[in-house]
Amino acid sequence: MRDKGEFLFTSESVSEGHPDKVADRLSDTVLDAFLTADPYSRVACETLVTTNRVVLAGETRGPGTVTHDYLAHLVRLAIKDIGYEQDGFHWQTADVAVHLHAQSADIAQGVDSAGNKDEGAGDQGIMFGYATTETPTLMPAPLYYAHELLRTIRERRRAGDHSVAGLLPDAKSQVTLRYVDGKPVGATSVVISTQHEEHLEQAQIKHLLVPLIESVLPSGWLPADKEIYINPTGKFVIGGPDGDCGLTGRKIIVDTYGGAAPHGGGAFSGKDPTKVDRSAAYVARYLAKNVVAAGLAERATIQLSYAIGVSHPLSVYVELHGNPYDVNEAKLEKTLRELVNLTPRGIREHLHLNRPIYVPTSAYGHFGREPDAELGTFTWEKTDLVPALKSAFGR
Repeated sequence: MRDKGEFLFTSESVSEGHPDKVADRLSDTVLDAFLTADPYSRVACETLVTTNRVVLAGETRGPGTVTHDYLAHLVRLAIKDIGYEQDGFHWQTADVAVHLHAQSADIAQGVDSAGNKDEGAGDQGIMFGYATTETPTLMPAPLYYAHELLRTIRERRRAGDHSVAGLLPDAKSQVTLRYVDGKPVGATSVVISTQHEEHLEQAQIKHLLVPLIESVLPSGWLPADKEIYINPTGKFVIGGPDGDCGLTGRKIIVDTYGGAAPHGGGAFSGKDPTKVDRSAAYVARYLAKNVVAAGLAERATIQLSYAIGVSHPLSVYVELHGNPYDVNEAKLEKTLRELVNLTPRGIREHLHLNRPIYVPTSAYGHFGREPDAELGTFTWEKTDLVPALKSAFGR
């Protein structure tokens, strides 16, 4: 994203009822089930959802008490919690097929610790973390507001609020913001497409949602009425997995930074924390957020890279986007490696990742969320490195 001039930037979000997010939720349901039974379980679960059908596939290593029947039961409860009781996708009647098998021994020997060998990365890859001062959560503003719109609809729908009466679980949003010299100053367009009951007309849904949009955006940011697009096709009754096939890992930009920062390409849901696609992306966000929270930058991008079976990262790269505070980036890279052990074992121990904390991450973004000490969720959003970083750089 540019630092100079005037431009428009757009991000999208999708609700927990979007088919791909249903798939992510079910993959993380499987992961949490295994981690509940054994914190050191290995899971790589992919999910497909379509008309009244769910298919789980992948590799696991964990207690035999986590049976296929038990996982199918948890899948049904998750679908019910999302809100699907429709003819084309119903928690009670959907066919649930579980095709999970044992983890490859070839992968296991590279990942497992043995003798003097530390736990290795579960795969090769590059991971990015990002933070910006645009919002209180240090997330990019277009994605922040796209998430907030759908999260607000979800909360009101679950509470039975009449202001969203007749709206159903599947929804998408898109927010375009105008930037001046790198700062967001207003919204130029908002798009919301939401599944709804048959009796609702497009004009009625817009009447319901425009006040909600205004309440979410900062004062004065509401775009012109003609630039607020609600269900642009006119009708959205058939939705969810009945309307479109869903797969785990197809919303990776929604999950991360809305396109405002690079993405390494690896999806998160359904993967245990030995998979650096997930755990290293989390720690990269943690490092970037702490750098910005410490006042060392207005924007920070951090890249990590790993090789399968190798414990230490092959590289740590920091970009401070113009470096307005004249921070020595090479020193910062070295300092971050000293503050946090960036091996797979070090990451999961530092962020306490070997716990069943992943279902809440499966919708509305993996980043920019409030850490919950009681539940142990979103530990990578803490800013506890700030004092050490300020001290290291004399701030």
